[in-house]
Amino acid sequence: MSQSISYWFDAVLLTVVLAAQVCLYQAAQPALRRWLRPRGLRAAQAALAALLAGALLVVALNSEQRFWRASRWLNRSLTFAAAIWVAGSVGAAVILAAAWLATRRSAPGSAGKRAGAGRRSFLAGAARLAALAPFGVAGYATLLVRREFEVRETDFPVPNLPADLEGLRLAQLSDIHFSPYLTLPELERVVAMANETRPQVALVTGDLITRRGDSLEACLARLARLRAEAGVFGCLGNHEIYAGCEDLTERRGRELGIEFLRGERRALRFGGARLNVAGVDYQRQRRPYLAGAERLLDPGAINLLLSHNPDVFPVAADLGYDLIVGGHTHGGQVTVEILEQTLNVARFFTPYVAGLYRRGASSIYVSRGIGTLNLPMRLGAKPEVSLLRLRRV
Repeated sequence: MSQSISYWFDAVLLTVVLAAQVCLYQAAQPALRRWLRPRGLRAAQAALAALLAGALLVVALNSEQRFWRASRWLNRSLTFAAAIWVAGSVGAAVILAAAWLATRRSAPGSAGKRAGAGRRSFLAGAARLAALAPFGVAGYATLLVRREFEVRETDFPVPNLPADLEGLRLAQLSDIHFSPYLTLPELERVVAMANETRPQVALVTGDLITRRGDSLEACLARLARLRAEAGVFGCLGNHEIYAGCEDLTERRGRELGIEFLRGERRALRFGGARLNVAGVDYQRQRRPYLAGAERLLDPGAINLLLSHNPDVFPVAADLGYDLIVGGHTHGGQVTVEILEQTLNVARFFTPYVAGLYRRGASSIYVSRGIGTLNLPMRLGAKPEVSLLRLRRV
């Protein structure tokens, strides 16, 4: 997606969230007026407005570029609570607004006023109860699903795959976003899960941290514990650009045994077959994709491209790459299925959201990643360690 589209989308999202807060503020007014006297009413209204604005402020300060320091338990708890409130309040506002429209449309004529009043009262009560559900879902997504790391195994199809590469195991970690949203023990658990798959090759496909001030050194030190027979290779994501740490990541990674390939390739030999691992930096949307990447191909090998941005897939396939591994989307991070359709934010920007996609003789696997961004929650897109097995088709 272009940066201008991203800004427009963020503006629309902010408008929706602000409208939700106004809706909830207005919905609370009848109850406040019934329970409180005028002096107490004004104080309660001010407190409610401050609560709504405060939650928005905390979440806004957790943008991609900055962070309200949440290293201590109290600050971290407040941040998570604010995120749950913002996400839950949007769902609650939608439910309340839908109920209000339903009661307006069901307004009866003079003959059925009493029955109509009963229906409106029932709808209003049901809506108030239903409005609590989004808060529960947001809490579940933040406190539980966000930490439910899983190993997701996928067969990576390759036409005419050499016999010596059949069943070759690739372990992938992507979008770690090591920040106050992801603890050190959680990252260590993810690395241990990857090692338990006993991969021949380990891959790290970008976005190690989120923003300046996140501990890149601690993240790399834990990733250095990855174990793979043929080595650990990676590429850089957009957040390495935002944090201004591309060169540092490459240099420290090499010192720790992780090769971040920045327009480079490495030839790995397994028996009589070669796997050519190539990597590129994050491909910006306003520039031509994979300029010069044809020079990284090895005509006599199976060619694997590491690219954080999965949108390069059609270009990579046309160039002749057999396999592409990426991330960036978080699998949508919050994904729901309605009428057999998968809905998430990432689908607004790319058709390659999560899992395996094929184009001719080429395939791409898009990881759902490990960490989170902006709101520390996941739903319908559990964080994953990807285990990819090469299979001949």
